[in-house]
Amino acid sequence: MSSHSQDPAPDSLEQFTLLMRGLGTRTVQYQHNVAASLGLHNSDFISVDILRDKGPITAGELSKLTGLTTGSVTALIDRLEKIGYVRRELDSRDRRKVIIVPQYENREEIVRAYQPLHDAMIQLAAGYTAEQLELISQFLDKACAVLEEQIRTLHSDAQDPSSS
Repeated sequence: MSSHSQDPAPDSLEQFTLLMRGLGTRTVQYQHNVAASLGLHNSDFISVDILRDKGPITAGELSKLTGLTTGSVTALIDRLEKIGYVRRELDSRDRRKVIIVPQYENREEIVRAYQPLHDAMIQLAAGYTAEQLELISQFLDKACAVLEEQIRTLHSDAQDPSSS
């Protein structure tokens, strides 16, 4: 799997996982601060980010992805709709379903909140070759898949009291 002839030392792997954990912590801190600057609850902001990532989805899907109850998601969508961050739309395939459509991405306050980070990350990435960026991107994609699987596992463990 690796193109290197030597496997990384265990200490290197531990240091790497600590750095990844630190990156995760700083990402959560950043999200919390952006949410606060926009006057949003953190769960609202996380939902906004999920919608940005996944695109239009049902309230039920958003409930599963956030771990919030359907009642909490309904209240969350009401709040986001009131401030113009989402809109409800009937599903064209099943008119009984309502799709939550994000519509905040080009809003001035969102651009203003994210532009400094975007610019700093572009500057950081510019220091790498196209091949290095491809490798980093592959890693980040796989790391996201690992995190999603861990979230699903934690959620299913929390739902199953016999798992403890």
